[in-house]
Amino acid sequence: MLKTRQILGCSSGFVSHRWKPYSNTCTSSSTTSGSLSFLSTSTCFNPLLSYSSSSSTLLPTATATWSSSTRRHRFGALSMSSAPSGSNPGVPSSSAAVQSAGNARKINFCQLCGGPTKHEIPNGEEKIRAICTVCERIAYENPKMVVGCLIEHDNRILLCKRKIQPSYGLWTLPAGYMEIGESAAEGAIRETREEACADVEVLSPFAQLDIPLIGQTYVIFLARLKTPHFSPGPESSECRLFALDEIPFDSLSFSSMVVTLKLYVEDVRAGKIKFHYGTINKRPGTSPSDSHAYTLDYHLQS
Repeated sequence: MLKTRQILGCSSGFVSHRWKPYSNTCTSSSTTSGSLSFLSTSTCFNPLLSYSSSSSTLLPTATATWSSSTRRHRFGALSMSSAPSGSNPGVPSSSAAVQSAGNARKINFCQLCGGPTKHEIPNGEEKIRAICTVCERIAYENPKMVVGCLIEHDNRILLCKRKIQPSYGLWTLPAGYMEIGESAAEGAIRETREEACADVEVLSPFAQLDIPLIGQTYVIFLARLKTPHFSPGPESSECRLFALDEIPFDSLSFSSMVVTLKLYVEDVRAGKIKFHYGTINKRPGTSPSDSHAYTLDYHLQS
């Protein structure tokens, strides 16, 4: 359940096994017909329906190949951007953005004893921290991890329309914050069940997207429906399957969703699904909630 933010962490390998989801507690009211479509990390995909978006540019096809028996990771660095026409193309590099991001928010009271805090750089550190003036506890803040599923069924993608803020009424992949005590894959399966009442099997990691400005990391997995049933959960008003040329890019909830779905469409058109890592940097002066004002820097793909 993604209520306030978005992000991910780096993974160097690929998943070779399947995860077992928890038991389904949702009641399904929507069904789809047709046989299940299995996504395989070793299968080359045929180009699907045409796709157009005024803010996207097809990326060059990666030269690396990998299969279920042999995994050779060769990464190519690319960059993707999305912004309204007339925007300033001079954006900071990923390294500069990472260095300037992560400023501590104002924490006025200690979360342990309630004492007032002072803000200074502790000995041996480089960043300003909130330090309790009573118990001397240092408040450290760490990024949030968001996990979710990109579910392909009958050459279509399952999206949910958000029934909560932020981005109320906009479309998203089923995703949300990872919980303590679960793996990233388990969290993605749980979030899919909560938001789409769908029972899925995770196939492989697809994308890791870091968003330093808002302190989030996204991990998105490719997945398939175990049964062709889904329906809106408490945080969704609608769930639908979209053909690739029907994906509502102008009505997606977050920049992470825009990037993930653009990369997937480009991979399908190129005939090969790859694993992607990148940093989403928001354009200076734009709102963090603007899903189209970003650059995708330090883009690596297998």
